[in-house]
Amino acid sequence: MTTPDPTTPAPRPGLSPRRARQLRIAAASVLLVALAVVLVLRLASRTSVLVVGVYGLAMILCGVVIELSRNGRTRLGTWLLAAGLVTALAADWLLLP
Repeated sequence: MTTPDPTTPAPRPGLSPRRARQLRIAAASVLLVALAVVLVLRLASRTSVLVVGVYGLAMILCGVVIELSRNGRTRLGTWLLAAGLVTALAADWLLLP
């Protein structure tokens, strides 16, 4: 009978780093497509440079989050994705006519 080695770390619960990166990339990609659809719908109803600016910056942020996730910066990507989504929704609600 073997006893467990006390120096060996216990397996961590939760997602593996690879799986977390894949989920973050998928979430940012879905958000990117959703923002593109909303941008097209907004432009169909009214043409405004502010609309293009708000949704364009949010789409760029999604691309940045995808690159951060590919490079292993999933926590930073998560925070940026959440902050960017909240900012885009607030700008849409407060700034856009």
